[in-house]
Amino acid sequence: MPKLKTKSGAKKRFQVKKSGKVKHAKANAKHLFTFSKSTSSKRHNRGCGHLRDMDAKKVVKELFPYGAK
Repeated sequence: MPKLKTKSGAKKRFQVKKSGKVKHAKANAKHLFTFSKSTSSKRHNRGCGHLRDMDAKKVVKELFPYGAK
């Protein structure tokens, strides 16, 4: 039986922590900061977020076939 590959897009976008939580970058936080975004939206998009338990389970099961490091 051949080895299963981890989805390379998932490797770049998610990080699974030891507790089982899945860390991700926030959306809409990469460019156009000098205009077109309010101060509050810029503030809310700082840092990283964590997926909900249900979504985290799905990501780990489907995209990381051997679990996460």
